[in-house]
Amino acid sequence: MQPYLEGQVILMNKPLRWTSFDAVKKVRILTGVSKVGHAGTLDPLATGLLIICTGKFTKKINEYMGMPKEYTGSITLGATTPTFDLESEPGNRKPAEHITDAVLHDATRQFTGNILQVPPIHSAIKKDGKKLYELARKGKEVNPDPRPVTIDVFELTKIEMPVVHFRVVCSTGTYIRSLANDFGAALGCGGYLSSLCRTKIGDFNIGHAYTLAGFEAHIMQLKQAATSEGEANA
Repeated sequence: MQPYLEGQVILMNKPLRWTSFDAVKKVRILTGVSKVGHAGTLDPLATGLLIICTGKFTKKINEYMGMPKEYTGSITLGATTPTFDLESEPGNRKPAEHITDAVLHDATRQFTGNILQVPPIHSAIKKDGKKLYELARKGKEVNPDPRPVTIDVFELTKIEMPVVHFRVVCSTGTYIRSLANDFGAALGCGGYLSSLCRTKIGDFNIGHAYTLAGFEAHIMQLKQAATSEGEANA
């Protein structure tokens, strides 16, 4: 796997329920390269574009992480969850069917531009040296500080109440889970992130990404080609 040892950028469509580290570990196993990293975590319940770098391209990880990102997904209105997504059970149910399309579209406006966003307490952000989710799981009070983020686009692409589908273009550091929770709070009915797919990072597009099976097949072809070349030169 000489090309990957020297350095490559791999676009991967992360499977549902895989962690970003699971994908990195799989690339390490398939390529046999130990120097592998990813440019921006995706939660296990999110799918979509993950940039994985090997070899010398790991030096570009911070550059890729700083690029704007595009997501599509869905928000379920009328309930909230402690994690702001389906990692925890919905509760605090309230009616949402009365909310009109016009009100929904209008509510997106307050979440575009340069805004302050409070990260989820169930996140890997550190406070006083401890990850927030570790403190939250221990039942300790967690009050994350608001952080400046930029949301260039927040549009609703389909409304099937109580589920609304969206597209977001945002800066690095934006939590779509927090956006879903804040959107539901602004509507007065609550909401949580029910699906999420990252579709773009800068100019990198999910349309050019490998599925896991596709990448495995690609590596198999490279190995077969190397074996055939070795036999021909024997």
